Amino acid sequence: MRRFLLPLSLAVFVVTPVVCTAAPQTRALPGNVVAPPTPSQAPTLSLDQAWQFAERANPQLRQALAQRAAIEGDAKDAQALLWNNPMLYGEAVRRDVPQVSSSERQRKGAIGIEKTFEIAGQQGYCRQGSQQQLQAVDFSIEETRREVRVEVEKRFVQVLSLQHRIDTERLSLQIIEDTAASVRKRVTAGKDSRLDGNLATVEAVRARNQIGVLEEQLLQARGDLAWTLQVPVGDMPIAGGSLATPPLSYTLEQLLARAAQRPSVRALDYREQAAQSRLSLERASRYPDLTVGLAVGREGPGAAREKLTGITVSLPLPLFRQNAGGVGRALTELEQARNERQSGARNTEGTIVTLWQTL
Repeated sequence: MRRFLLPLSLAVFVVTPVVCTAAPQTRALPGNVVAPPTPSQAPTLSLDQAWQFAERANPQLRQALAQRAAIEGDAKDAQALLWNNPMLYGEAVRRDVPQVSSSERQRKGAIGIEKTFEIAGQQGYCRQGSQQQLQAVDFSIEETRREVRVEVEKRFVQVLSLQHRIDTERLSLQIIEDTAASVRKRVTAGKDSRLDGNLATVEAVRARNQIGVLEEQLLQARGDLAWTLQVPVGDMPIAGGSLATPPLSYTLEQLLARAAQRPSVRALDYREQAAQSRLSLERASRYPDLTVGLAVGREGPGAAREKLTGITVSLPLPLFRQNAGGVGRALTELEQARNERQSGARNTEGTIVTLWQTL
């Protein structure tokens, strides 16, 4: 060990001035915000509480929940008894009929109602597609929630591990400083050389520097966690809990079976089903809608007015427009949804197999 004393004694004169003159550094948080010193009254959060904070304030999750309102409105419209609203109309006519000596005034009035009916099952396809789209959005929201939880847990565990490591390093520093004090006493007593004392001093300085680096990393990690939880930077949380986790036992087949029920995969399944329903709806839209009307009115001269009741039926002739554009777009969406589902399933399975082999 004596051959290392000379380089270590030179390191004392190099390291010590830097430690004495270096000022504490601050690290920039996301958004160019400088983290303030750690407040003594910073809140201590458990992992469950951190998840609750993130689910209430995370922008991605809130955006996904906001998008659900539009899909839910479409599903509510599709659940109505009939898709097209009835149309109420009225008519009033005044007629002046010239006579030999004078003119006769006649009045005519009618009121009626019309309703357009879909005769090719469009309403059923619309309801089915809207419900499938809503289920796809719900699974997408659940996938976003899981991704947010994963990100929060990663940052939370980073903060917690740094806190535990700093505590361990402080205990080690106390032991090293006690040992250095004992070596200095032995040097004073002449039992050890000055190089031995310098070696002990170097070890103590190195331990203090390590704690400083870890505290800086902890400050940055707490700032990242606060940014993920969307809490004020001045209230950077302290992670509470233990890093010990119970052992998990599972096989690759069990993981692959659970992967088939992953929310992202289920969302892609429902998107493909919704695209298939839209294709059926566009094909059914080639058939014309039947419009039925009922009207009652009165017509004729005042002394002999006639009461009229009429029923009208109209059906457009699909001679020119065959909804080819709508069918083509629906086919494209279906093919894209099918490709996304197949690709998502393959990527999920490949990721699990790769992680399993790595483990």
